[in-house]
Amino acid sequence: MEQNHLSDTRFESLGLHESLLTGLQEAGFEHCTPIQAAALPIALKGRDVAGQAQTGTGKSAAFLLACMHRLMTNPVAAEKVGPWAIVLAPTRELALQIHKDAERLGWFTGMEFACIYGGTGYESQRKALEKGTDILIGTPGRIIDFYKQRVFSLDNIEVCILDEADRMFDMGFIADIRYLLRRMPPPEERLNMLFSATLSERVRELAYEHMNDPESVQIESDTITADKVRQTLYHVENNQKIGLLLGVLRQQEPTRTLIFVNTKRDADKVTGYLLGNDIKAAVISGDIPQNKREQLLAKFQAGELPILVATDVAARGLHIPEVSHVINYDLPQDAEDYVHRIGRTARAGATGDAISFACESYVYSLPDIEQYIDQKIPSEMAPPELIAEDIKPAARMDNRRSSSGGSRSRGGSGGGRRGNGGGRGNGGPRGSSRSSRPAGSNGDAAPPPNEGGDQS
Repeated sequence: MEQNHLSDTRFESLGLHESLLTGLQEAGFEHCTPIQAAALPIALKGRDVAGQAQTGTGKSAAFLLACMHRLMTNPVAAEKVGPWAIVLAPTRELALQIHKDAERLGWFTGMEFACIYGGTGYESQRKALEKGTDILIGTPGRIIDFYKQRVFSLDNIEVCILDEADRMFDMGFIADIRYLLRRMPPPEERLNMLFSATLSERVRELAYEHMNDPESVQIESDTITADKVRQTLYHVENNQKIGLLLGVLRQQEPTRTLIFVNTKRDADKVTGYLLGNDIKAAVISGDIPQNKREQLLAKFQAGELPILVATDVAARGLHIPEVSHVINYDLPQDAEDYVHRIGRTARAGATGDAISFACESYVYSLPDIEQYIDQKIPSEMAPPELIAEDIKPAARMDNRRSSSGGSRSRGGSGGGRRGNGGGRGNGGPRGSSRSSRPAGSNGDAAPPPNEGGDQS
């Protein structure tokens, strides 16, 4: 993978806790991305940060490293209990990805991480909270559910992180976010970090209302879209879209592809035609059970499933390495969603292709999209030779949702107090300290693999 997306700043120059440097070394990370190089020095000094950068540029690692460093270097009284930090995300997929990144980067810290989200795993998540956790990661609704039942307390929160804050507004979570923020210690008594792809006026207002004079960090680019995405657009009639999709897939021979549609009904239709024409694919949308969604994403990440047909539930928060193509079968009706969709490819310095279909139903979105990204998307009428004519009937999708794997318990399983590798007080109970495990050791002590090398 190309490395020119990195800065000259090395993680070891930032004064990070030794256990975090070991985790970074095991993950193969030496240099910061630009957002990490800009935000980490500020947060490591204990100052609040409101950060903006394009998707896939390393925001998750920036706030996780700052958070864990704060917890590892500040002792607590023996009688206090966690969680000590909370990370709020708008979607289950993003929460799960942040949890995965936290476990990888924090493997040698001895800390416990709980991932709390709706849709599945209610009892296992409750048990994880009852056993104790250091860092709570999740979506607002399920977290509020457990909080109102007094399964955990927010009284000792030292670090509060909001990820994809603009999406929180879009999904109607701001009332829930404010509910939680008002039950934590006041802003001046905690480290606050807000990261987002855009810092709109409403996001800035939220930051200044619930943060302690945050310093704004913005990593600008010449374009709003990812710099290394090759964009193409075909104008096509509605009744030729399936043929064009099959033709594009046969011509491009993509290795790992996300196809975006606007409705669940169209997701089923497109997937049915792909399966009917001997192209392996699956649907990921809001009504797929969470455990099934996790299985599909795992297969997609592992390369066992070459194509996912997705509604916009997958447009944010998925850090999937080596996505070669994003195809907008339907142009999104919101211009911002175009940026987030095509940002699933060309991540962490790689290149990728974004191919969009402008059909009769959704072509009206094109002017708004081009105005938003401040550029014209190279376009042409769909070449007749690219539109497949040998289309087999769609496969039946009746039983697509009937198969599901076992639900996996998420979240920490240990005692949930900061381990012996850091500066927590030596009075109260602690979980098993991962900091005592040698870097690169074999067996169960080995840290989670760095799948794909995406710097979070």
